[in-house]
Amino acid sequence: MTTRRRALIVIDAQQEYFDGVLPIQYPARDESIARIQTAIDTAKQTGTSIVLVQHELPAEAPVFASGAVTWQNHPEVAAHENVAAKRISKQFSSIFADTDLEAWLREEGIDTITLVGYMTNNCVIASAAAAEPLGFAVEVLSDATGAIDLTNDAGTAPARQIHETLMTLLHSNWAAVTDTETWTTALRTGAPLPKSDLITSAAQGRSAR
Repeated sequence: MTTRRRALIVIDAQQEYFDGVLPIQYPARDESIARIQTAIDTAKQTGTSIVLVQHELPAEAPVFASGAVTWQNHPEVAAHENVAAKRISKQFSSIFADTDLEAWLREEGIDTITLVGYMTNNCVIASAAAAEPLGFAVEVLSDATGAIDLTNDAGTAPARQIHETLMTLLHSNWAAVTDTETWTTALRTGAPLPKSDLITSAAQGRSAR
């Protein structure tokens, strides 16, 4: 069994998703932030590196305005800022875009990143996809992230549909998707989490029709 060297990456667990204009709608944000808290506690107990990421835009921006109340981390996450191994400010969806995260992960010998935070339909999927060509294994905790309802000229999709669809998509190619409880067990044993692949997922999809 190959032991994974993990880092828990908390993406944008900021007040914008609770008190701002982008409130998380599925899973319930109070539940997902509790799971994020559990993941952080487990990481601390096991000596797993914690990375806190905050989206930061200019002060005049309508969301994530630098220094604004809604730019700040949720209190459950802010309480751990002093124990984070690394903190990152980003301006794009991917945690790797214009940041030094990749270099830091390699310096620390980390080969697996566990993603929690917000949103499923933006920064989580973008970060998981960006990790693929860099060679990092990715885990996503489905109950420790969340999505929002979307409507635009292309159509309408409720948060639950978006979240469940993207978790299935991620597990088919870019990430091992699991819940916080299962991840906690894997973290304590050092075991990799199972992941599907596109061919298998497609075959099972045809069989399910």
